[in-house]
Amino acid sequence: MGGEDKKKEWNMGRMAALAGLLLLLSLLPLLWLGRYNVMCIDDYDYGRQVHDTWMETGSLGQSVMTAWRQNMEFYQDWQGTYISCFLMAMCPMNFHYGIAGVVPVLMIGMFAVSTFVLGRHILCSWLGADNKSSCFVMFMLLFMFYQILEAPFEGIYWYNGATHYILMESIWFFTLTAISAGILAQQRAKAVFYCAVASILAVIVGGGNLVTGLQAEIVMAMLFLYALAVNRKRILNAAIPFITGSIGFLVNTLAPGNIRRGSLDTDEGYSAIVSILLSFYHAVVFMIRWTTPFMILVWLLLLPVLWKLVRRSNKTFRHPVWVTAGVFGVLSAMFTPTLYAVGMVGLSRVDNIIQMVYYLGLIMVTAYWLGYFAHKGREAAGDDKTDQAVWPGSVERMTAGQVFGCFLEKAGRRMTAVFLVLTLVMWVCTADKNTYTSVSALRSLANGDARTFYEEAMERHEIYTDETITDVIVKPYSARPALFDFEDLKADAGNWLNLAVTRYYHKNSVRVTE
Repeated sequence: MGGEDKKKEWNMGRMAALAGLLLLLSLLPLLWLGRYNVMCIDDYDYGRQVHDTWMETGSLGQSVMTAWRQNMEFYQDWQGTYISCFLMAMCPMNFHYGIAGVVPVLMIGMFAVSTFVLGRHILCSWLGADNKSSCFVMFMLLFMFYQILEAPFEGIYWYNGATHYILMESIWFFTLTAISAGILAQQRAKAVFYCAVASILAVIVGGGNLVTGLQAEIVMAMLFLYALAVNRKRILNAAIPFITGSIGFLVNTLAPGNIRRGSLDTDEGYSAIVSILLSFYHAVVFMIRWTTPFMILVWLLLLPVLWKLVRRSNKTFRHPVWVTAGVFGVLSAMFTPTLYAVGMVGLSRVDNIIQMVYYLGLIMVTAYWLGYFAHKGREAAGDDKTDQAVWPGSVERMTAGQVFGCFLEKAGRRMTAVFLVLTLVMWVCTADKNTYTSVSALRSLANGDARTFYEEAMERHEIYTDETITDVIVKPYSARPALFDFEDLKADAGNWLNLAVTRYYHKNSVRVTE
């Protein structure tokens, strides 16, 4: 029996290693395509003052001071996101135009690692899973997410947009992991360490985008109530980050710039109550939209693994309805800020982070329900300690969930293998090579679109930096990777993006030929 268990564990370790390799291989084309990335859109407006300081002084310290002064000006006149605005001003391309390749490395690195850390922590610490199974689940989840990411350019390659949402959500995931680890820590020294880390990171999260900020406030409140009810010995580990994060969030939302911007903005949002009610509706709409065939295949291949890890867990899984409602409530709340501010949803750079929260929540809720059915079956059999699936004697006495658990028990690795093959076939053999991000990136690299685009972008940059040319006329791009779907300059020199480039390079005008 012991040898058989070791063999099973060894197989799960190999499955986790292969899943990690699959994720790495799928990300390589995205990172390689980043070699041809360039600055664009709001990068120019937010980075102009820092770029000027760097060109005049060559001092990183002076550039940081300029970024902070601009940040404080924005706080008074435009928006209260005091961390995001500072980081957006520190765009790497301000210091070297050709360094935009670091942007996808930073954004994928931060978001993938933070999601992996949080997801594995929930599976292991809250659901009682083993480490190898948890790694396999998270590797496959990340593989799926990056293939069907809502807006790849805005979540991977665009520095300004990805910093404001992807980077801030990554910091929140690290914060949430630290808060949770502090609450569950057995040793006081570890609890103090996690509390200190979470308290600092919570202030950073509070100074980011309001979607992540509101999400953080709700979840931290839930954790505080949990600690109050279940683990009062660690209540400070939930309370202190909640307090520091709330202070940061209030500093953000009460900024004078928010009021000034609201008075100038022609878009009108809904009232608070209506925004909240509409958030639940839009959450359902987008959940349906993001439940693609590719996602369903990955979810199906994970079911036997999730069953295996929760079946062996020593957790109770007694509140599946409350857990499901809580996850749905947090997901819905992420639609509220844009409904309240501008009366709309569907901003793609915002949808990126909501999409990941949906997928992460779906996996955790699925695991919880499977754990509920598994342990309910044990209780019905009068044995809640055995490591095996123990069920009532006849099929007629089983619930639907218990019957489904028996099916997953018997299907096991065969079911996972079949659906993994189907997933890979769908991924590789898709008719539209731009459906999945890695395939699209590889296609743009292979057909030369990426190189052609980058060469033409560098030609533009040479013209921009030529001091003898004051009225710039550039050619439209003849090729561009499908993932680089940003808005380009217009023939009208008065277009907002043309004006941003004009100010950044101190030209009289910039426009594109017809």
